[in-house]
Amino acid sequence: MTVKPTRTPPRPRFVVRTGAVALTGLLLAGGLAATAHADQWRDDQYWLEEYGFTEAWETTEGEGITIAVIDTGVDSSHPDLTEQFAGGTDVSTLGASDGTQPLGVDPDHGTMVASLIAGHGNNLEEIAKAEEFNEELARAEEEAEDEDEDSDDDADESPSPSPTPRDVPDPGPGDHGILGVAPAAQLLSVSVYLGDDPAAPTPEEQIPQAVKWAVDNGADVINISLSSSAQDWPLSWDEAFLYAEENDVVVVAAAGNRGSGTMTVGAPATIPGVLTVAGLDQNGAASWDSSTEGITIGVAAPADPLVGALPDGGYRRWAGTSGAAPIVAGLAALIRSEYPDMPAHQVIHRILETAHDAGDAGIDPVYGHGIIDAAAAVNADVATVDRNPMDSISEWIRVHRRAEVEPPETSNSPAPPSASPDTSVPTEVPVAADVTDPRAGIQPAVLFSAGGLTLVLAVVALVLLLRSRRTTS
Repeated sequence: MTVKPTRTPPRPRFVVRTGAVALTGLLLAGGLAATAHADQWRDDQYWLEEYGFTEAWETTEGEGITIAVIDTGVDSSHPDLTEQFAGGTDVSTLGASDGTQPLGVDPDHGTMVASLIAGHGNNLEEIAKAEEFNEELARAEEEAEDEDEDSDDDADESPSPSPTPRDVPDPGPGDHGILGVAPAAQLLSVSVYLGDDPAAPTPEEQIPQAVKWAVDNGADVINISLSSSAQDWPLSWDEAFLYAEENDVVVVAAAGNRGSGTMTVGAPATIPGVLTVAGLDQNGAASWDSSTEGITIGVAAPADPLVGALPDGGYRRWAGTSGAAPIVAGLAALIRSEYPDMPAHQVIHRILETAHDAGDAGIDPVYGHGIIDAAAAVNADVATVDRNPMDSISEWIRVHRRAEVEPPETSNSPAPPSASPDTSVPTEVPVAADVTDPRAGIQPAVLFSAGGLTLVLAVVALVLLLRSRRTTS
C-alpha cells in the first residue's frame, strides 16, 4: 500500500554533505535540515504532548532503565545529556573506547538520536544570566568601595544594602534545549563506523558485536537507527539478536526512508522479534520521505520534522525514522520503568496494543499496528501475551537455518521416518512489500533536497528505460 499524505506547505530539504561515498554496510535512517534559533528547540518538540509523553511522565520518566544507542557515537558532554551515561564502547576500532566520539560520514547522527531518548534539557540561559548578574554586581561593589574611600560624606550615614548574588544553576536538567521522551533513563553509547575506511571492521561485523556488548552491559532496551536496502541479514547476526531475545532485551529499529532511497524495510528492521518503527509527518500521517513500508513494521511514530542535539553543544532540525525509532525506544523504557518485571515481549505488546489504528483497518505495511500513544502504553490495562507479536528470531532460526546446519553423520541403520512438517510455524522468509528498490548498493540514508530527489528519480527513470529497450531489442 502506498500512502502519500496531504501536507502543510513543504519544508525545505537540505543535503547534509556532498560527495558521500557508497558504503558496504548500513544506512543512517535519518536526514538533516537547517538550524534554527536556539529558543525554539523546546517549543518545537510537539510529540511530547501530542503523543502522550507529558501525561505518561506523571507516572514515570524512565527511572532505572538503561538504553543502548548503537550508532555513530554520542557526545556525552552536550549540556542536554550530562549525567545520562552509564557507559559505552566502540566496536569500530576508530573511535573513543567509551563510544563518545562521533564517527563516520554523519558524526552528528548518534548524538541527535540519544537526545530524543534521554535529553534532559539545560539551564544555559539561566547560567549565563546569573553569571552576568553576579559579574555586574561584583563590579558595582568594587566601584562603590572605591567611591567610599574617596568620599568626604558623613561616615555615620548607613550604607544601602547590597543585592544578593544569584545562585548559578547546574547545566541540566533545565527548561531549554532537547527533552527526551525518557529523560530519567540512562544511556549506553556503542559507536560504529559506517564508511569505507579499511581499518574498520565491516558493519556486518560491528553490529553483532555491538548488540552483544549492549546486552552484557545491562541494556534493557537497544535502539538501532540504522537500516539497509537488503531484507536479509548476515548469518552472524542470528546469534547476536537471539542473544538479545534470550536475555529479555527490547530491540527497536528504524524502518528507513524513501527520501534516502530505501523503498522497503531492510535489515535489521526485518529481523523477527525486532520492533520496527515507521515515520509520521507533523499531521500524524505516514511521511512519504521519512518512512517506508513493509510487513515487518510494528508501529509508527513522529519522524518529520524533528529537532536534536548536536556534538559540541548545538542543535539542528532533522527528519527520518532515525528519530522515530528512539522515540519508541524511549517509550519502551517508560514501560519497563513502570513495570520492572514485565518481559520484553509484553512491553512490545503494550506499545502495539495501545497504538491507534491508521491506514488500512488492522495491521498494514505502512503504519503497522498504528500510531503510538505513550500515555495509554504506560497506563492502560492491557492483556498479557505469551509471545512477541513481532515474532521470534529463535523460531526463525529453527525453521530457516536448518539447511545451513551440517547434517549428522550417516550410519548403516535405516533412517527413521521423517516427521510431518509443523504447519503452525511460518515458513516464509520475512519479505517487505512488493516494491522495487531502484537504488543499488548501500548508502547513508540522508534526505535529499527537492532538486536532488528529482535528479535521483530522473536517473532511475533513465535506467529503467534503458533496461526496457535492452529487453525488447
